Amino acid sequence: MKLLVYLEPSEDGGFTAFVPSLPGCISEGENREEAIANIREAIGLYLEPVEDDVLILPDAEMLELTI
Repeated sequence: MKLLVYLEPSEDGGFTAFVPSLPGCISEGENREEAIANIREAIGLYLEPVEDDVLILPDAEMLELTI
């Protein structure tokens, strides 16, 4: 999966990274490398399924899609 990530200098130093296609997926780092590592982790957590948050109806159909 490829995602567009914006990396910009922060006013207080360091960098802020955000992913426009994943609302609220934002991270920071003291330098570019740290910000990139942190946004990778944030993306992984953002996309991680949370089974407890999903109400599955008994007649629901389960599909597996490759993106």
